[in-house]
Amino acid sequence: MFAFDPDSGLLAEARQLASPNCDQRPAACEPDLIVVHGISLPPGEFGGPWIDQLFTNTLSAAEHPYFAEIADLRVSAHFLISRDGALVQYVSVNLRAWHAGESCFASRESCNDFSIGIELEGEDQTPYEKAQYDCLAMLIDSLRTQKESLTDACVVGHSDIAPGRKTDPGEAFDWHYLDGLLSTKVNNSGTGRD
Repeated sequence: MFAFDPDSGLLAEARQLASPNCDQRPAACEPDLIVVHGISLPPGEFGGPWIDQLFTNTLSAAEHPYFAEIADLRVSAHFLISRDGALVQYVSVNLRAWHAGESCFASRESCNDFSIGIELEGEDQTPYEKAQYDCLAMLIDSLRTQKESLTDACVVGHSDIAPGRKTDPGEAFDWHYLDGLLSTKVNNSGTGRD
């Protein structure tokens, strides 16, 4: 189990790298949804400092042709789980990270307002690593146990809240395997996954 500081919203076991791409949640709005994403920079490549740089607005457009398209984006996530299962936290769980974009869940729009965003280093067609699932399950269980508003949080993919616009974490992500690792099952999302 990971340990959160309730005042700071930070996780002691994570490498901390603060992203400026966050702000306060709307008044009286607490997170009650967990969104799983997949990201690789450049697309299909793993490792390197590029995700950290994207989330901290230090990505150089000159480093790779693809980066010219995204270097000016202002995005973040609460957490990133790398291929080896290492955990990075960019935004306090008490704040709104800019991870979901235009999105809707259970007729509620603007999912950033009420969600926690967890990025997995990966891409839609490449199987994720066991270490990532282990870390993700521990993180979800810790969030559900230690943040009251997340006790019954649904866990969904980015594709579930932005269908047609986003496909991550992709068909390579094994929801059933994650479900087996969790102390409280994941498939309460209403997204139609069996």
